[in-house]
Amino acid sequence: MDEDTARTRLLDAAETLFYGRGIHAVGMDDVRTASGVSLKRLYRLYPAKEQLVIAYLERRDTRWRGRLAASVAEQPDPVGRLLAVFDWLGTWFAEPDFRGCAWINSFGEMGTTSPAVLAQVRHHKAAFHRYLVELVTAADRPAALADELLLLAEGAMVTAGVFATVEPAARARAAAARLVGAPHGMRGGREEVAPESRALRMT
Repeated sequence: MDEDTARTRLLDAAETLFYGRGIHAVGMDDVRTASGVSLKRLYRLYPAKEQLVIAYLERRDTRWRGRLAASVAEQPDPVGRLLAVFDWLGTWFAEPDFRGCAWINSFGEMGTTSPAVLAQVRHHKAAFHRYLVELVTAADRPAALADELLLLAEGAMVTAGVFATVEPAARARAAAARLVGAPHGMRGGREEVAPESRALRMT
């Protein structure tokens, strides 16, 4: 097994375990067992658990933002692209392995003890904010609107993770539509009839 393959296996295993069970609940032995990579090679590639956590978050950041951007880009209308952010969040929330935001989760576990993890969390959130600024600017809306959309998106992520429901994405989308001055059911520049509103289940 070459180093690239070993690294990929380790990161695949780390992502599944860290995201699914939590960072503190997973030991390096768990990653070794799940990856099939020897402990010696694991520590050669990642001498400390913190380094493995950072590598996991960096790789996930690239993939997460890439998936979001690809989905949003399918919408031809600039305002529709703003709302498509929340449509994509709803798709993400519906995935069977969804356990909330990996960066918020990591901040909760290590944000006060690991400056490197804190820096990676802030990098991801800042990049997401910059992306929203780009979308808002393209839609000819004030750049400050990105701050409000960020709070809606982040709140939806936390609520969806805690209550295991996709509903926060739709609620945040409706609020975003009001902020940007678009019809609630707008998709791709055209308005659709919105489904019947349902109460958010928090039980």
